[in-house]
Amino acid sequence: MELDGRVVVVTGGTRGVGAGIARSFLAAGARVVVCARRPPEEAVRVDGREAHFTPVDLRDPVAVGEFFGVVAERYGRLDCLVNNAGGTPYRLLGEGESEAEQHARVIALNLTAPLTASLAAYPWLREARGSVVMIGSVSGTRPSPGTAAYGAAKAGLENLARSMAVEWAPDVRVNTLVLGMVRTELSHLHYGDEDGIAAVGATVPLGRLAEPADVGAAAVFLASDRAAYVSGASLLLHGGGERPAFLDAATANKET
Repeated sequence: MELDGRVVVVTGGTRGVGAGIARSFLAAGARVVVCARRPPEEAVRVDGREAHFTPVDLRDPVAVGEFFGVVAERYGRLDCLVNNAGGTPYRLLGEGESEAEQHARVIALNLTAPLTASLAAYPWLREARGSVVMIGSVSGTRPSPGTAAYGAAKAGLENLARSMAVEWAPDVRVNTLVLGMVRTELSHLHYGDEDGIAAVGATVPLGRLAEPADVGAAAVFLASDRAAYVSGASLLLHGGGERPAFLDAATANKET
């Protein structure tokens, strides 16, 4: 198994994309620690191997520092940090009370927290000549109406990864997975029933939403020796991207 004996931390690794990433690392032979504010309803496991859960609030620098100290003490090393934790509610700019603070919290979770975690993990990653994998989003590469702060944070995360890759070379590699739409246990909240999910998937050139395992496989690659010369890179994992709106408009115009 290509990551036998290596130690990986996946933030937000208790469900959805994070759990899929954790399972992929477990399947590759790594010892995996997942963290979140609340424990998972079910342990994250695959083929009889289980990820260890530790609660931590990633927005608390002191708690984050203590968390990585415990990981290093327990396992004696740290080979990869996957900064997956994040997310946002739908909120248009200029609507609601305490708007600035709400958007600031989104940025804190999606940009400041990965920076905090990476800095806390750096001494052990440097010792292991390990890597950081940032989980970005296509929302950071295009307009993101309704999730503007999230999109801005993800754009910043990608830039942060490139700067880290230069500053921390050659000891620590840093890369970003830029995700499109991923099917998780919460997809029905965004896209409706199975027909709605299929309809949204049909807009992707590859004809479906990504699965968490697709993300996990890409993360394992970036953490492995096969990516030994990959650093400062942004890998688009979006099934070919989004169909440009002008193509649909042109088709509709021909039909009329």
